[in-house]
Amino acid sequence: MAAAVELEVDGRTVRLSNPDKVYYPEPGYTKRDVAEYYLAVAPGILRALRERPTTLQRFPDGVEGEFFYQKRAPKNVPDWLPTARIAFPSGRTADEICPTEQAAVLWAANLGCLTFHPWPVRRENTEHPDELRIDLDPQPGTDFSDAVRAALQLRPLLEEFGLTGWPKTSGGRGLHVYVPIEPRWTFTDCRHAVIALGRELEHRTGGEVTTKWWKEERGERIFVDYNQMARDRTIASAYSLRPRPQATASTPLRWEELEQVSPADFTLRTVPERFAELGDLHADMEQHRASLERVLELYAHQDAGDLPYPPDHPKMPGEPARVQPSRARKTEE
Repeated sequence: MAAAVELEVDGRTVRLSNPDKVYYPEPGYTKRDVAEYYLAVAPGILRALRERPTTLQRFPDGVEGEFFYQKRAPKNVPDWLPTARIAFPSGRTADEICPTEQAAVLWAANLGCLTFHPWPVRRENTEHPDELRIDLDPQPGTDFSDAVRAALQLRPLLEEFGLTGWPKTSGGRGLHVYVPIEPRWTFTDCRHAVIALGRELEHRTGGEVTTKWWKEERGERIFVDYNQMARDRTIASAYSLRPRPQATASTPLRWEELEQVSPADFTLRTVPERFAELGDLHADMEQHRASLERVLELYAHQDAGDLPYPPDHPKMPGEPARVQPSRARKTEE
């Protein structure tokens, strides 16, 4: 292995050990390639992570090796990198890192972090999200183009409720649409808001979209994964690399280009050039925070009740039976 190197960013020096270690075998991208990618997009990813409790998805042996999620701040966290205490659904707590400097991203990359998973809250207010994150997840038989079609119908729906959506690729086949909101509502409220929007989108798309939690009920449709707004559920941040062979990155998009792009267009090699040309397309997102009152009124008027939570969550008030429908039918028989 090559000797460690030092990278400079915003007046801080970050040590990068084993820079020639291969992280993406197919294209041959190394740990240094990953670090230099994050250096190139540092202002954008810091905007996405700033002050947010962040889980690190670490791949110490590259994308073909074992990985793990680092929720608790490592013992060797620098004294300039703040943390915040967050509460899990179980009631347990943990102190997670909350990046405030670009150097934090390089420090995490040195630990083998490829994907950053920030909470939708800030460290000064960890109980009230300031973003809705709408995950449009293609199911078997559908693809990115189907997610795009759903997103283009979601956009005017959001606008009807005074909300502004900011799309990005997931880095896989799907799309994420972020909606900045005032930090006044609980995780439960925000999850209900996404359920309400998902149900309305189901109606407007004539069955091309679904909010069905159980995979056996989804069919060949785009799933609005409302549980990504449940407490302790996170998605890859903007500009995060993904553990896919070609090193795709979750990349902010303009609405006008959705139908002309493919997730494969945005990689460790291509995104830095795009960033240098266009800057951070989500840079102004926080200036468009809006109220959820009208969407929560829609949820109440739909009168359809709550939907199942993820299996690791405790049973929640008003939640329907958390039983797979086919299994429930067998029990009744």
